[in-house]
Amino acid sequence: MPALGEIATALDLELRGDPARLIDALAPLEKASSETLTFVSEKRHLSKLSQTQAGAVILHPDWVEQWSGCALLSEAPYVAYAKATQLFDNHPGATGLVHERAMVSEKAQLGHDVTIDAGACIEENVSLGDRVWIGAGAFVGQGALIGDDTVIKPGAVICHAVKIGARCTIHPNATIGADGFGFAPDQDGWVKIQQLASVDIGNDVEVGANSTVDRGALEDTVIEDGVIIDNLVQVGHGVHIGTRTAIAAQVGISGGTQIGARCSIAGQAGLAGHLTIADDVHIGGQGRVASSVTEAGHYSSGTPVQPLRAWLRSASRFTQLDKIVRRLVALEKAVGLEQGGDQDA
Repeated sequence: MPALGEIATALDLELRGDPARLIDALAPLEKASSETLTFVSEKRHLSKLSQTQAGAVILHPDWVEQWSGCALLSEAPYVAYAKATQLFDNHPGATGLVHERAMVSEKAQLGHDVTIDAGACIEENVSLGDRVWIGAGAFVGQGALIGDDTVIKPGAVICHAVKIGARCTIHPNATIGADGFGFAPDQDGWVKIQQLASVDIGNDVEVGANSTVDRGALEDTVIEDGVIIDNLVQVGHGVHIGTRTAIAAQVGISGGTQIGARCSIAGQAGLAGHLTIADDVHIGGQGRVASSVTEAGHYSSGTPVQPLRAWLRSASRFTQLDKIVRRLVALEKAVGLEQGGDQDA
């Protein structure tokens, strides 16, 4: 159980209060107790400070007068909270051992302190860096390269010749390097296009549970450093995702699309194939991206939720828009007005 002073030192934060106060966990503001640490990252939550029982609070220096207890002062409270979670990490640790029921090729190269759990399969010519952890039942195919301190969680599949950098996490049941969806139409059906390239993942990347990153046909699928991908995301073949981009759950990215750096793509958005998305583009939930986005900014196309009756009226009127436009154009012509803007009558 660390003391508050130790936490302040580890996070490089200014402490106001008793450095010897013991903290045993992190907790939400509303449920915090006298031995837990909590945080306030937005002004709208400051009113809750008067009710919390927290032993200490991470908050911005400008707000410190609204809290009389122990405080850790941070210019970025949410980032400080994120770093604090790492001090209380309760995930099981690696053993540094190869389990007797793991299947490891004699031609695989293993770094120092590698952990391979029961049921994992490591094929020939695989290279695992130092302190790599391969979880139970995971598969690493021929010629795959995995960098130092990367964790492949249970059940994940890393197909042949895939490259993964250092300090990455591939979560359970994710598949990296399966064939992309490539078929040529023929009079007798479909002719499969062999996916001849691979997947190249940079450093400090996370790929969520049950997500898939397909291998390229002629050019690698590339995920640059610092990208974070949520659960249930589909990344098509030949996609390129720029550094520090974040992609939320159930997003689908069709093959060949190029996504810039520092973008964010919210849940259930869909991107058509062979598009170019500029740096610093932010796409809202259920956004449907059918053409390239060449300027940074926020974009949205999903329909917000509304009461059913209102939605039914809106849906009905939407189907009538073409008729309404035609009637409006006819009316403007009848009264001799010039039609403004572009109209497709």
